[in-house]
Amino acid sequence: MDFERYNARETEPKWRKLWDESGTFRTANEDPRPKYYVLEMFPYPSGRIHMGHVRNYTMGDVIARYKRARGFNVLHPMGWDAFGMPAENAAMQNHSHPAAWTYANIASMRGQLQSIGLSLDWSREIATCDPSYYKHQQKMFLDFLAAGLVDRKQSKVNWDPVDHTVLANEQVIEGRGWRSGALVEQRELTQWFLKISDYAEDLLRSLDDLARWPEKVRLMQANWIGRSEGLLVRFELLPTPRAGATEVEVYTTRPDTLFGAKFLAIAPDHPLAAECAETDPDLAAFIAECGHRGTSEAAVESAEKKGYYTRLKVRHPFDSNWLLPVYVANFVLMDYGTGAIFGCPAHDQRDLDFANAYGLGNTPVVCPPGVDPAAFAIAEAAYDGDGALINSRFLDGLSIEAAKEEVARRLEAHALGNRPQGKRQVNYRLRDWGISRQRYWGCPIPIIHCEACGAVPVPAGDLPVELPKDVSFEEPGNPLDRHPTWKHVACPNCAGAARRETDTMDTFVDSSWYFARFTDPWNAAAPTTAALVEQWLPVDQYIGGIEHAILHLLYARFFTRAMQATGHVGALREPFAGLFTQGMVVHETYRSGAGDWLYPADIRIESGPSGRRAFLLEGGEEAAIGAIEKMSKSKRNTVDPDEIIETYGADTARWFVLSDSPPERDVIWTEEGVQGAAKFVQRLWRLVGELVTLAAKLDAPMPADLSEPAAAIRKAVHGALIKVEEDIERLRFNRAIAQVHDLANKLSAAVGAIESAEVEPDLRYAFREGADILVLLFAPMMPHLAEECWARLGHETLISQAPWPLADRALVVEDTIALPVQVNGKKRADLVIARGAQTGAIEAAALALDAVQRALEGRAVKKIIIVPQRIVNVVV
Repeated sequence: MDFERYNARETEPKWRKLWDESGTFRTANEDPRPKYYVLEMFPYPSGRIHMGHVRNYTMGDVIARYKRARGFNVLHPMGWDAFGMPAENAAMQNHSHPAAWTYANIASMRGQLQSIGLSLDWSREIATCDPSYYKHQQKMFLDFLAAGLVDRKQSKVNWDPVDHTVLANEQVIEGRGWRSGALVEQRELTQWFLKISDYAEDLLRSLDDLARWPEKVRLMQANWIGRSEGLLVRFELLPTPRAGATEVEVYTTRPDTLFGAKFLAIAPDHPLAAECAETDPDLAAFIAECGHRGTSEAAVESAEKKGYYTRLKVRHPFDSNWLLPVYVANFVLMDYGTGAIFGCPAHDQRDLDFANAYGLGNTPVVCPPGVDPAAFAIAEAAYDGDGALINSRFLDGLSIEAAKEEVARRLEAHALGNRPQGKRQVNYRLRDWGISRQRYWGCPIPIIHCEACGAVPVPAGDLPVELPKDVSFEEPGNPLDRHPTWKHVACPNCAGAARRETDTMDTFVDSSWYFARFTDPWNAAAPTTAALVEQWLPVDQYIGGIEHAILHLLYARFFTRAMQATGHVGALREPFAGLFTQGMVVHETYRSGAGDWLYPADIRIESGPSGRRAFLLEGGEEAAIGAIEKMSKSKRNTVDPDEIIETYGADTARWFVLSDSPPERDVIWTEEGVQGAAKFVQRLWRLVGELVTLAAKLDAPMPADLSEPAAAIRKAVHGALIKVEEDIERLRFNRAIAQVHDLANKLSAAVGAIESAEVEPDLRYAFREGADILVLLFAPMMPHLAEECWARLGHETLISQAPWPLADRALVVEDTIALPVQVNGKKRADLVIARGAQTGAIEAAALALDAVQRALEGRAVKKIIIVPQRIVNVVV
């Protein structure tokens, strides 16, 4: 039997073909075993997978294979997040159709994913651009509309004047469109919204129930939802503008700082700003300038603080003689609060930057503990910590919370006009989800616009509203707008001339419910099958990047609630019970002498006395070794998974991306590391070959008596089994791999200790058990190698269908235990004693220790307290 060298190139395709032909990983919904649903965030079909995909999907595959072996009915599906702007850009560049580009990429990436050896149920594959998928999405949109969860209203958006589309805040980089590079414009457009804000409090409170989510993700979502308790304060406006506005409303979470106010600022798109701009061309120009930036808080915070004085003032709510200037400021957003703030520069850095720029000064009103109020001053850094109120008249000496309460009480009792001047209020940063996108390659919004009837839902029987295939991308903008026939349709209500909605849905909608569709992708009549959703969801383990911590995960949580409200799921509210966010795959960067980025495949690394140096393979020119960064096409520090698999095999790639670092951290891709993984594959292959020659036959009974070497082998094997179980359960893949390395070392040492050709039956049994368990332990990580080893060990079944071995935990219980011994609570020594020792024996042995006797100093012992198998405390 040839165990000289393992040939991954021949072996891996053989097993993948067998898995596919036998339907090894197809999941039956009617299977009576307990369910386990493992899912990785599905990929965008860009054309090629990268090493980040390999790491992400290998982690999920390890869990799926392990849980399958533990007796679970495992659902592990795959699909494609297939709509989006990149397909339209490719269509424009390549003069192709987005569908052709997308499906060609899907075919390519499917083949790549299959080459990794993932235990996926490909029979459930979905693509969000398929009408059979988005038909149901359109139906749910209409159901949400009927349930009051959809709104149509005007909203300020980031408009890309080159791509002619709305951009999300995250797609605006330094005021420019992420693809076109054009300066964005802020426009008012009529948009469709999903009313996620209705669920703000529920989404926030339910984060406490997500115990198996990373704390940092829950915190990010909580901050995004942004619940705040504050006060709505009405400021009297002077003089009264032409339109007759008499006041400005401000929402603040710091009413305690009112006596530190130096100005009031309104957003550039505040109605008062628009009114003032009608008679002030300079203000109109300033407002137009503010329009060339993103609408996100991040864009606003990073921009230079600028303002324009309107010549208006407001009266301080506690002093009729105190007037504050009113500015239009570029750092105030209409979408947050009321679109107006009062500025307290001493205690808000943004306000201080603005006040310093415009010479408005500052007055500290909160003094840090232990600081002399008379000496406390603010210069370049605002103070936002705790303290007592100063310079605040009737608030002086109060704590911040007490001052807030006193201000609220007084303003609620004081009237401005015929209403209280203050009102307590809970606000949320979370805004409704605008889903309208002015592009072709997306799910059509199933609405027909009629002059007589308004916005009319497309009848359910007419779904799906399919995208027309005969579109042109020769001009910028949305091809649906200029299509000669598609958008023209009769009104379902009055049969009059009408037009289809030409906006398509945000692709985040597509990914907000795909996990539910996987439970029954064959249902043509409805988006979900209630009984199967109830059976499979929530997802037991969801895996994906931290970059999706807010939008995708928050939208999916909302969508699940909306599906519940419209009868598409039952009691389900949270879609993902467990969440794991994996680190990235990173690689050092290289540059030529001319400054061009270079691919790792074009580089030769040499190590010498002066350290590591890089040289071009062609020409030998020395290259500069740069920082280790996330793999990206722009910096060319990518590694092609196909090349790695072709050279080393999929199992080597899988093993390396799991073994190099904890899964939540970045893994540094190095050629040396990959080669080390490849060598270990060969080592395991040779070790199994050696064990085959020494092992007992399959199903050989365990001898009644085991020699010390055989017992030692069994102890090592079962100890490794227990640890690998614990590590995989806790997603500590790198530690599980370390246990396999350690067991391989111990089995190799045991094989090397054989001195006679005659091997006793007990040792043969230990080698048989050890070989089987060793292969089962690395099978989730290296399934192709494991199948080949399993077959060579004489098994006639697939290891992919083999049960997980049962650990004999009695083998790993140590005979002795180390107990710390204290004298009057201070540790003096460690006592090593038999685990089952009686109380009297423990007391006697503890008192006999030299360190304990020295600590007693001849004093009488009052009592000895023993916490079983934990600690001994001698009291004198």
